[in-house]
Order: sequence, then structure tokens, then C-alpha cells
Amino acid sequence: MRSREYGPDLTPPWKRQQPAPEVAAERDLVVEEAATGFCGAVVRCERTAEGFTVTLEDRFGKHRVFPLVPRGFLLEGRVVTLVRPAAAAPAAPRGPGRTASGSVAVPGARARVARESRIYVEGRHDAELVERVWGDDLRIEGVVVEYLEGVDDLPAIVEAFAPGPGRRLGVLVDHLLPGTKEHRIAARVTGEHVLVVGHPYVDVWQAVKPAGLGFAAWPEVPRGEVWKEGVCRRLGWPVDTPAAWKRILASVDGWKDLEPELLGRVEELIDFVTLPGGGGGA
Repeated sequence: MRSREYGPDLTPPWKRQQPAPEVAAERDLVVEEAATGFCGAVVRCERTAEGFTVTLEDRFGKHRVFPLVPRGFLLEGRVVTLVRPAAAAPAAPRGPGRTASGSVAVPGARARVARESRIYVEGRHDAELVERVWGDDLRIEGVVVEYLEGVDDLPAIVEAFAPGPGRRLGVLVDHLLPGTKEHRIAARVTGEHVLVVGHPYVDVWQAVKPAGLGFAAWPEVPRGEVWKEGVCRRLGWPVDTPAAWKRILASVDGWKDLEPELLGRVEELIDFVTLPGGGGGA
């Protein structure tokens, strides 16, 4: 005769291991692998010959792959079972799409022939960030963005560009504050056909909102220390600025991930070089 208090395995109910709650392994979910203690954000889930796996990335950018097994992970200290995310449902019909800058997207639009007018930015990172957010808009407007590797030679660069009617030049400068070297250089070249604007940050990295990278504010780096390297050290990242920039840029999906001090200045430059008379197709 089977007892009502015990199951078929004669284990008291209070001693049976309760099933762990199932949690979808959505991208960027931070969990800890129970057996090894490896903590990281979900990068992807995929099917392998041995079954489904999840790839985690720790704060140093290291990747490790783990099987999706019951009770295999900790989420905020609780044992959970990670499961594959549900397939995305087909998108419902909606209104006009938006570009990363927030502009109304123009499906099927072809890039315009490049204008004579240009936008110059200080460095490669500035150019890559502008491309990521405003790239679609710039192609439709026919605006080319080039980088300078610093502004010390800006007066000679502007002279060589030969701005004039139909050939405007917009320049974006880092750390453009009154009394700075950058401010003095900008004053020398600004004119009817040249607009120099800037943001207050030491580097364009700071124009990316830190919340998207998992911290509250960019760290303070003392004068005399290489700023980007100092940032990496204080965030616990490897001192590898190309890798750090790749990580920062990956956190930017659109204009909402950038500080207003940069957004306004880039929009101002685009308006300046695309005003009537700002340079037609070449």
C-alpha cells in the first residue's frame, strides 16, 4: 500500500529538489555559471552537436561557452535554469521606420553623389561614432566625413580645403572650451563658410552614455596620465584602447545612447553643410 505522504521514490516532499525557475537567456542578461563561478553577460545561444549552449562574456571581454543544463546558473543569487529565448514574433505593421539618428527612414533611397562640402572630425573614433548614428542620413545628403588626427594643423588644412560658396566646411572638435588651445585654433578658422563646433568632453568616448556600458559615470583620470588608458584601468578593463573602443561603440544603437552635447553639435554641422548653396553633387 503506497503512503500518501511519500512519493514512488519514498522521498519526503520537503526533501525533494524543487525545479529551478526557467529564465530566457536573452542577450546581455548577466548570470553566474554555478559550477565554475564564471560571471558574464549572455552573448548568444546556439545549437551544437552536444546540445544547446550559451556563450557568456565577462567584464574583461573573455568568452566562455556552457551547456544549457537544469539548475546550471545563478541569477542575482538564485539558482535558475537558462532556456533558449523564444523566437521573435513577426513584426506588426507600423509607421515609417527611423534611422539611428531618429530621422524618418527612406526605404530604398540611394546615396547621393558626394557634395563638395565636408565635415571633418578629430579622429577615427569620432568618425566611426558619427557613421554609426548618422551614416544613413549622411549618405542621403551626400555628405562625406573625414578625420584629421588632431586639430593642431587645422588652419593649414582649412586653407588647403579652400572653402567658399558651395564649398562649406564643418569641423567637430573635442574639448572645445573657452581658454583652451582648441578654442583658440577654432577662432582662427571660423568664418562664413567654415563652422567649428565642439563638445566639452576630453574625448569622444565620454559622449557615449555610460549606462549602456554598465556603469554610472566615466571615471576621473588625473592630468598627466593618458586618458584612455586611465579609463581602462579604473573600469577594470585590459589596457587595450582599440578593444575598449570596440566595446564602447558596440553599446551604441542610436541617438539615445549619446549625450546631448554631441548630438546637437553634429546636427548643427549637417545643417550647415547641407543648406542651400552648401555644395551640390560633385
